Amino acid sequence: MPRNPDWVMALRPSGPQGSAILATERASSTIHVDKLADFMFTTEDLQRRARILSILDADPVFNKTATYFLGRIERIKAALARGKRLQQLTVKHAWSDDEYQIAYDLIGEPTPYGLHVGMFTKTLREQGTPEQQERFLQKASTYEIVGCYAQTELGHGSNVRGLETTATWNPDRKTFTLHSPFLTSSKWWIGSLGRAANHAFCMAQLIIGRKLYGPHLFLVQIRDLKSHLPLENIHVGDIGPKFGFNTMDNGFLLFNHVEIPHGNMLARYSHVDPVASQYIPATNHSLVYGTMTWVRSNIVLRSGRTLARGVTIAVRYCAIRRQFQDLDATDSKDENQVLNYSRVQYRLLPLLAATFALHFTGQNMIRMYQANQESMKNERLNRVGEGQIADRVMLMSSADRLAELHAASCALKALTSTTAGEGLETCRRACGGHGYSSFAGIGSTFADYLPTLTWEGDNYMLTQQVSRYLLKTARHVVRPVEGSSSAGNGAATIMKDFRERRNAGATFDLQGEDSHIVDAFAWRVGFLTFDALRRTDDEKQSQNSLLVDFWRLSTAFAQYAVVKAFYDALRQPHSHGQLGADTAEVLRKLFRLYSLHTLSNEASSFLASGACTIAQIQVVNESIMKLMREVRPHAVRLVDAWKLPDWQLDSSLGRADGRVYEDLFHRASELNPLNDIIFDPHPWSKVLFKNHPQTVSSKL
Repeated sequence: MPRNPDWVMALRPSGPQGSAILATERASSTIHVDKLADFMFTTEDLQRRARILSILDADPVFNKTATYFLGRIERIKAALARGKRLQQLTVKHAWSDDEYQIAYDLIGEPTPYGLHVGMFTKTLREQGTPEQQERFLQKASTYEIVGCYAQTELGHGSNVRGLETTATWNPDRKTFTLHSPFLTSSKWWIGSLGRAANHAFCMAQLIIGRKLYGPHLFLVQIRDLKSHLPLENIHVGDIGPKFGFNTMDNGFLLFNHVEIPHGNMLARYSHVDPVASQYIPATNHSLVYGTMTWVRSNIVLRSGRTLARGVTIAVRYCAIRRQFQDLDATDSKDENQVLNYSRVQYRLLPLLAATFALHFTGQNMIRMYQANQESMKNERLNRVGEGQIADRVMLMSSADRLAELHAASCALKALTSTTAGEGLETCRRACGGHGYSSFAGIGSTFADYLPTLTWEGDNYMLTQQVSRYLLKTARHVVRPVEGSSSAGNGAATIMKDFRERRNAGATFDLQGEDSHIVDAFAWRVGFLTFDALRRTDDEKQSQNSLLVDFWRLSTAFAQYAVVKAFYDALRQPHSHGQLGADTAEVLRKLFRLYSLHTLSNEASSFLASGACTIAQIQVVNESIMKLMREVRPHAVRLVDAWKLPDWQLDSSLGRADGRVYEDLFHRASELNPLNDIIFDPHPWSKVLFKNHPQTVSSKL
């Protein structure tokens, strides 16, 4: 029997019903939702997602009804059950890595196995030798080994070179001794380490004969494979509740002189010769960026879809929510839809445009990574039998390309994750008071996503790496270095074009061809790079004094990459035919809205670079308002194109059928277990809950 009495069940929201409002919104747009979704994801991918969703939705382990009411231990328990079931389904249905990731994303929250799949096995494939892969990869694939990636420490995060855990080579025993000499040496924040993992890839300072060789990765067993208890001289556990991400057992780890075999140092690119006790370095340090570049590339790819969750909820809800009368309307006294207010549009519609911009950027980032991996694979095959000298030359070529990819992944990871993280909070606030409810579905997504802005490189710290790469490229353009391939990369093209045209100047027609917008963003990158180069090389300004400039430069480079990726996606062959003229035109307006809104927010640097004038900025601001009015009728259909199912959103406010208020009241009144408990409200009574089976006495 429902808790609500019949007279409550018979009540309906006042005014137009949410389902009717969304139906009207959809009818006002000519966008073909299915064609747009196919353009973004392909029909095959959408069908695959729908098939996987049907499997998860039918399995009681993945039921989300109680999710918002659980405490941390209950949530961890549920997440562990889901993680186990997900692996069972993966084997049962022979899911690929991509299909597993789709299922993981649909579940909507991390499981304690997250880092085993996301980092541990990937690192073994990327940096392990064939012999190490033969020893460990099959065990990892069958979950006999459950692993994690232990890099960050209590006292050091972004500064990997400052890590304190040591791995000392023992020449007589051909082993390494791992040790945590200080409390701050404790590995900290390590996902899947707290309770789930029995092995860890541990980043530690390699020491040979009292000489330090920097941080390297070592595979260490930390728990017994049968009892799952910590091994001797290993102290490991969960670090406790966080702001979000509480279904993941982030852990700590300390070693007390733990000895491991020589073969447990990952040795694909660098290793220790056990006979000579000699360190053999990597041909190029950039080659060790592989795993981190892959992780950052996937962060870029997922940023658009993560932001789309918040934007979908906010757009649908703001279309349904009505507040105040339209002061400009003369023929109606009805309350106005919140989404009709320009100040709400200014907060949400550029973010709607950003979801598409980030999506196409993420796809491009993955293509770049895959092309680089394929190129490296072909070079390794071509090197067979060519000798050591040729081997080093080809590795250098691969390293140059990987360095370019590394810089792009750092810049875009910083920008896209910041855009998504801050955008989710904007979406929550745009939903007003109801956005603060867990049932809104934005707060939990925001809290779980926030770590992305700091892990795999803090977003501000990453910009220093990007700027160093851009400055190095600019130096090679000014003074070409023989044998360097950087002069032909995308960044170098920007630098050369800027140097060739900077004396003549370049003010771009931002209201004309879309290509001029892309060129203006590229011009700003060239200007900021050479300005930073002047400050660094000519004026010899300190690095610390330039850190804000480096952040601005990296951000500009990333913004150019996003704008160009969006522009290129709309210029794909047959894109207009695939989308239809109306949908293609709306996408073009989204491109211009994202680009011009970004340009307006960064107006000072565009003006300083000479890419535009003050008068143009004024026109740009007027264009933004016009574009928002033109995009507004299509907003609901545009979020529909993301094909985010209600099951994944788990949101009262973002329901596709518009039954916002009914669902909010249902969750609060009928699903809420607190409503089953009767308080004893008297301060002098020792009873807290009158009817709870675990009634406890007050200690007051």
